[in-house]
This record gives sequence, structure tokens and C-alpha cells, in this order.
Amino acid sequence: MSQHSKPRLAVRALFAGLCLTLTMMFVSTHVHAEAKRVTVTSLYAANKPQTLVWVKFRELLEERLPGQFDLRIITDGALGGEKEEAEGILLSSINGSLSTIANLTTWVPEGALFDMPFMFRNQAHIDAVMNGSIGQDMKALYKAKGFTVLDFITYGSRNVIAKGEIASVDDVKGKTMRVLPSELHIDLWKSLGANPTAVPITEAYGALETGVVDFMDMTKSGFHALKLFEVAPNLTETNHIWALGVVYFGNNFFDSLTKEQQTVFQEIASEAANYFDKLAAAEQDSSMEKTLGQGAKIIKTDLTAWQKAMEPFWTSYADKVGGMDRIRAVVDTKAAE
Repeated sequence: MSQHSKPRLAVRALFAGLCLTLTMMFVSTHVHAEAKRVTVTSLYAANKPQTLVWVKFRELLEERLPGQFDLRIITDGALGGEKEEAEGILLSSINGSLSTIANLTTWVPEGALFDMPFMFRNQAHIDAVMNGSIGQDMKALYKAKGFTVLDFITYGSRNVIAKGEIASVDDVKGKTMRVLPSELHIDLWKSLGANPTAVPITEAYGALETGVVDFMDMTKSGFHALKLFEVAPNLTETNHIWALGVVYFGNNFFDSLTKEQQTVFQEIASEAANYFDKLAAAEQDSSMEKTLGQGAKIIKTDLTAWQKAMEPFWTSYADKVGGMDRIRAVVDTKAAE
């Protein structure tokens, strides 16, 4: 090779390298420009199930629709509480989030049905109800109000905690109970013969310790976090009210997706919802295990007896939640248990 050829080859190699670099920069910029921005929110910190569910969603989204979406997760309630998040979704300032069904009763009052006590037996029963016609009807009601609900989630359930043992529904009669300042909760426990009194959660520990109240209800995680086991060590697994929620997006955002994208969003939302349920259940179980190690005790009870005692209460509230037929449809749903 001549001495004159070497510089020409070096120039060509440099030019080729420059072209390759420019091409890669163009492709990268082009892909980034095409990625659709998606803003989702969480009321909790990065390590909580309410945030981890969106981390899982983002991983699945990138795996199945690589480069098409840029999903941003806003944590710690930075954009407001549940009500503000729902309003943001309707205004398209937020694209997606989680919400309790109770929060969305502002727009879809029919959701109050799922706050009725002693309807659900366990998670399998909840899944059977929400994956069936009842859940589909609810999705249609949400859609009509601007919300695309892709799946339902379970945050946890409330259980009875007491200084003494409450082993049956008869054991609450005549006892004073700390309740949420809610008409439903007050009426519920009054119907079972208890004396309900609304006490702020910040004062619940002292009320139990001094005997102002004999018992209250709480999730297992709250039982541990608030150290209520120190003054009310007995937890009766009533699971009387389950906190259900949704994985949802705004209609404006979801309807702007292609059919293929909508299908993928539905598939991964269902996977993420299942992932959330497992995380939430594990968090409750872990909290309970910690309290058991510090002197707490689990009391078993016959839920059939509690449910039977609910009939008069269900009847009194039926008109507020769509009728007795809707309540019975939930209660009588068969599950693969």
C-alpha cells in the first residue's frame, strides 16, 4: 500500500465512524421523541406496594412495547390526595393512578356496595366477584364518568382488636367500641349491640389503654404500626370490611392509544394488580407476625354467624347501595377456593 493511500483510508474510516455516530444519535433522538409521556401517581414512598406496582407496570410496558412510552412515577402524594388524583386524571394532568373504590363514590356512588360489611369471605371470593359480571358493570359505570378501570386491587381488610377476647358476634354486645366517624360504621356496630363512639385515630391508643373503649377495628398493618397490640393484644380475624381499589387511567389518555397498545395496557395492568395484591397481603402478614412476636394473639371466629347477624343491617342499607339483590349477588358468588 502506498504512503498516499493510508491517509485516504484513515479519512474514510473517520467519515464512516462519524456517519455511524450521527445515525445512532438520530435513531436515539427519534425513538425518544416518539415515546409517549405517561404520568402516574402514588400516595406513598418508593418502597410501598402502591408505588412498586407502577415500577412493575413500567418494566412490563417497556418489555412488551419497547421505546413507545416514557412512564414517570410521581410518589409521596406530591400531586395531592386520592380526590385530587382523580380530578387530575379527568383533567389529563395525570394519566393513571390507584384509588380506593370508596374515594370514587363521589363520581360512581354505586361503589358504596363494596364497603358493606361481612360480604366477602376472602381474596378468592373478591376475585370471583370483581372478575365477573359485577366487576364488568362497575367498569362500565366508571367509563361513563371519564375513568378507564383496567383492574381491581385489594389493599387489606379490617379486623376487630380488643383488650379481652372477642370470639363471637355476641361478645361485642354492651361493649364500647372506637369507630371511624362514618354513619355506616356507627350504624353497623350499633346493630350488633355495641356502643360505638368516634375517637380520632391519634387518641385510639390512649382510649384503649384507659378503658374509654373496649375494642376497635383496624388493619393488621395499622395494628402493628400504631403499636395498638400493646394495649389491645387480641386480634379477631373478622375481615369484616375489605378496602378495594382500582388501577385506572383517564379516558382521554387511554382512548388515544392504539388498539394494540390498549390490549397490552390491559394485560399488564392485570399482572400488576395481581402483583400488588400479593405485596399488600405480604405486608399485612409481615405486620401481624411482628405483633405476634411482641405478645399479640389471633382469635379465630365463625364468620358465618357474623354474616347471619348482618341481614338486618344489609336490609336497612340496601336502598343506598343498589338494593338487596346486589348485596346477595356479591355474597352468593361462588369462588374457586
